[in-house]
Amino acid sequence: MRALLLLLALWFCAPAQADEPIRIGVSGPFTGGSSPMGVSMLNGIRIAASEINATGGVLGRPIELVERDDEARNELGAQIAQDLIRNERVVAAVGIVNTGVALASQRFYQQARIPIITSVATGSLVTKQFVPPQYPDNYVFRVSANDTLQAEMIVQEAVDRSGFRRVAILHDSTNYGQLGRDDLQVALARRDLKPVVVERFNIGDVDMTAQLRRARAAGAEVLLTYGIGPELAHIANGRVAIDWDVRMVGSWTLSMSNFIDNAGPNAEDARMPQTFISMPVSARVTSFLARYREVTGVERIPVPPAAAQGYDSLLLLAAAIRQAGNTEGHAIREALENLHEKVEGVVTEYYLPFTRGDHEAIKGNHIPFVGRVNQGRVVFAYDEDRQRAARR
Repeated sequence: MRALLLLLALWFCAPAQADEPIRIGVSGPFTGGSSPMGVSMLNGIRIAASEINATGGVLGRPIELVERDDEARNELGAQIAQDLIRNERVVAAVGIVNTGVALASQRFYQQARIPIITSVATGSLVTKQFVPPQYPDNYVFRVSANDTLQAEMIVQEAVDRSGFRRVAILHDSTNYGQLGRDDLQVALARRDLKPVVVERFNIGDVDMTAQLRRARAAGAEVLLTYGIGPELAHIANGRVAIDWDVRMVGSWTLSMSNFIDNAGPNAEDARMPQTFISMPVSARVTSFLARYREVTGVERIPVPPAAAQGYDSLLLLAAAIRQAGNTEGHAIREALENLHEKVEGVVTEYYLPFTRGDHEAIKGNHIPFVGRVNQGRVVFAYDEDRQRAARR
């Protein structure tokens, strides 16, 4: 009789367990100056979730996104991570846009042994906080171009391709800006170069005249930037206000809509690394762009790389859960580190994107493109990059 009751209990519980959603935490700045990145990322993640659920979910269970706005605030990001882990019982997380938020919050995922795939934050330290041997296992992964890679590309574009030798660095005072500045200086040092001036600004600053005048007085031929859209627009507008025709080459955030819109014609020809450019170069990209328009009702993605990276992040996480066969954190981490399923993202096609010692998906054959602002949108700076994108 006891055995029969146990079998009946299991029979009645099985459907409920099979239908129980897989809860995935999603956090990012959905309001404020960083929101173009956060909203784009969130929409990409939502599109991926809807496609996964439309085909039966993962392990027979639907994906449920638990979304939180971190407002690009480090302390709020840390609080959200703890809430998602302790109260919402998420089994994994994707998202995070700002490097400072990532560094403040991902430690809680690490302590809980819950994998997180960073979709946007690019600070080089993001995936290196918890590496062996100090930590036996690292639960932080990333699907964006880290700043070491970006800084090298920025310097290649400004120095190697364009021939500028006297460079100025303008960076914001956040973790993102300061770590990016350091990466730029390392990339310049490899070419036996030093910046003629390094200037700093704060989030919310609107007048960059003093920094720009000092850069011009130092003989700068090009401005290398690390900041986000609103302040970058003030730099672009400020150089025109002082009648200084100097190119801007910077991190991927020069593609943000609130840089391009606020700078208007002064944004023209700004150049930056891009993992994804919103041009229909392949059937896969064309389909994603159409799906984004369908879901959001808008023609323009505020920050296309953030949307694409968010989309790809959730596809990779879903593939890892399928391979693991369960939602245990350690099993998902192990699957991510040895992922055999080919995942067709929109940034690229992934096969074995991570290893135990390397949690960066964007590397090797997946080096980003150089984008440039042209008439209010980001396009490929070089036709060879357009051709390479069509082959991905």
